[in-house]
Amino acid sequence: MTVMASAQTSPAAQPGPRLGLRERKKIQTRQAIRAAAYRLFEEQGYDATPVDQIAEAADVSPSTVFRYFPTKEDIVLTDEYDPVLEAALRSRPADEPPLRAIRNTVLESLRDLLGAASPEMRMRNRLIRDVPSLRARASEGVGESARLLRSVLAERTGRPEDDFELRVVTTAVLVTMQEAVMVWVDEGQAGDPLDYLQRALDVLERGLTL
Repeated sequence: MTVMASAQTSPAAQPGPRLGLRERKKIQTRQAIRAAAYRLFEEQGYDATPVDQIAEAADVSPSTVFRYFPTKEDIVLTDEYDPVLEAALRSRPADEPPLRAIRNTVLESLRDLLGAASPEMRMRNRLIRDVPSLRARASEGVGESARLLRSVLAERTGRPEDDFELRVVTTAVLVTMQEAVMVWVDEGQAGDPLDYLQRALDVLERGLTL
């Protein structure tokens, strides 16, 4: 879920078997690169921060940065929450209506992350709003997340993954959530982003009436 996830999110924070040393070192390297990038973005701006400077600040080579993040945009946009949300959606009760299942999955899975509203997460969403290349890539990420949701909901509903209504519903949900987060940014990020998400999903559930 590109727009919502924190820059500090990593598989190490997720439940499951303990990772081996090699995987933990990879996660630490990713986090070091992200932390250095966000520090520099805060100090001098996104466009004024080249990848080689991020590499130096993270004490790695530029090739290492590109191994973990193929583009500078990926440093901001890459997250590991789609698999977590997929698993959470699969675990919802089978008789729960699709939109309600998505709503409960999002609000419950992201409660700790978005409730904390870390400085990195706040900056990440400001960057997505303000940097055209990030905004465009974030929209691509919505499409990828929509395909994942369609796959799960197709299983739950017995519909094919390319079902028209399924495509409309999943895309509407994700775009609505993206817009809710952008409204939170536009309003100064003073409130709880989960409240914005909940209000946005309320609009969808009542049928887009005004």
